[in-house]
Amino acid sequence: MRVFIRCLLIVGLLTNAALIAPRSSLWAFQTPPTESKEQRDARMGWWREARFGMFIHWGIYALPAGTYQGKRVGGAGEWIMHDAKIPVARYETFAPQFNPVKFRADEWAAIAQAAGIKYMVITAKHCDGFAMYKSTASKYNIVDATPFKRDPLAELSTACAARGIRLGFYYSHCWDWHEPNATGLVNDWDFPPLNKRNPDAYFRLKSLPQVEELAAHYKPSLIWFDVPDLTRQRSEEFMTVIKRHVPDCIVNDRIGNGLGDYATPEQFIPAGGMQGRDWETCMTINDTWGYKSYDTNFKSTETLLRNLIDIASKGGNYLLNVGPTAEGLIPEAEVQRLKEMGGWLKVNGEAIYGTSAGPLMKAPAWGRVTQRPGKLYLHVFDWPATGKLLLPITGNVVKAYLLTAPGRTLAFSASDDGVEIRVPAKPVDPIASVIVVEIHGDVRPLDTARVVQGADGTIRLAVTDAEIVGSGARLFGDREKFVGYWVNAGDYVEWAVKVARPGDFDVVVNYACEPGSAGSEFKLVIGDKSIGGKISSTGSWDDYRLLTLGTIHLDRPGTITIAVKPTKKPGLAVMNLRSVTLRPRRD
Repeated sequence: MRVFIRCLLIVGLLTNAALIAPRSSLWAFQTPPTESKEQRDARMGWWREARFGMFIHWGIYALPAGTYQGKRVGGAGEWIMHDAKIPVARYETFAPQFNPVKFRADEWAAIAQAAGIKYMVITAKHCDGFAMYKSTASKYNIVDATPFKRDPLAELSTACAARGIRLGFYYSHCWDWHEPNATGLVNDWDFPPLNKRNPDAYFRLKSLPQVEELAAHYKPSLIWFDVPDLTRQRSEEFMTVIKRHVPDCIVNDRIGNGLGDYATPEQFIPAGGMQGRDWETCMTINDTWGYKSYDTNFKSTETLLRNLIDIASKGGNYLLNVGPTAEGLIPEAEVQRLKEMGGWLKVNGEAIYGTSAGPLMKAPAWGRVTQRPGKLYLHVFDWPATGKLLLPITGNVVKAYLLTAPGRTLAFSASDDGVEIRVPAKPVDPIASVIVVEIHGDVRPLDTARVVQGADGTIRLAVTDAEIVGSGARLFGDREKFVGYWVNAGDYVEWAVKVARPGDFDVVVNYACEPGSAGSEFKLVIGDKSIGGKISSTGSWDDYRLLTLGTIHLDRPGTITIAVKPTKKPGLAVMNLRSVTLRPRRD
């Protein structure tokens, strides 16, 4: 794991098309058949109901555990080979030392079950090239290259099936630092440059055969690819071999070229979800995916649970990562947090599993809302000291009660501001108490704007509050988010904004752009008005600059849509966009 906009743009877009052109295939290739909406809904049904999955990053990188030659290596644990530039011959010496004798597949499955987890995704092969199962395509695997001599994926397959947990596999299909012919973010400290490689050899002899092995031998419910850097035909070939063996297998979007079943925001939760798309946020419990012995910056159970609730309220799944040790143990701090999450879900699971996104456009200050036909679930983070909880909807509410006390109804009344529910003096749970609101028919949110004009008149459009429309552009960034990978000129970003005080506004865009992409043009669109701008280089994709477009007039108060739409893209991408600000003129 770990995605950089620089890698996605430069690696993904500058790869020589002639170099990666497919050659003769070992497989009979055909375009994967299309399916009807009903067929897709049936295939995706278990995944949409699950809401909560466990990610497992485990490999021989757990042995150095973040330290190489006596020094701590920055970045994620599973990236130590790349970040420390460890030669292949040296990295291979970890394999004979890797003997996770404390690994027990049923213990891992039991931990997942107790946490309320419905599916598990484990690394079958990460970017270091080492396979965590018995592979005939490469002897560089846990059975042939280590003293362990066991196949943990086979053991997990049996253990998960016994507990009703779906099993899926992560596979790095493009990046592989062990192979001289792999492309993408390559091993350039051992092997020749890209133009001296034969990517087809890696694709035909290792990557595609291993994916077929996983599909044929283990029949996974899901395959989770990472960082696509390949042609449309190669993406289709991966899909073909998977579907040949597991027709109902679910595949994430990182198979590439728009073929996946769902989107995969990493380490963040989209502010408004991803309208009209299946999606899943993958996230670490601490700061790393693969095990690092000194990374003890664990998120609290409160944070993890509220993340799960937030994601479910926006219609997504939460894939929460654990990083087992070289001995084969899931760290106790992670197990404890999972156990506590499971305790909450045992009581409140009805409000998470099988629910869909709540009806509100903007998350209420007191918590989040999920729903299923006939019921809204109010997840209250901040219990009202007034004894009154306002739900900003209009509709036919017939009953309200605590999920833990269905026989004790709560009084409620409707007003112009929504439905006011009288609640007990104290919450049921300090992390999240759930109130059930039974409804008849549809409900409608009273405020459809995600952004509200500030008290000083400023309208601040952060990308975390935007809806991103298109097939390429998406959110990136750990601390400061930005819209990147804006490689399609048809993609755009828009905000629903509640304007209280109209007037004249100066428009300022905060963006970054490397020299090779300078020259893109775009317009800020508000109703029938627009104002244009042109992107200049800021030096790199990481260097941000403010661009003042000019002045635009807003005629009247109310809820409006503001969009940034490209009109010209001569380079790799439109820009990296951090925010747009409308500042009231004070002439």
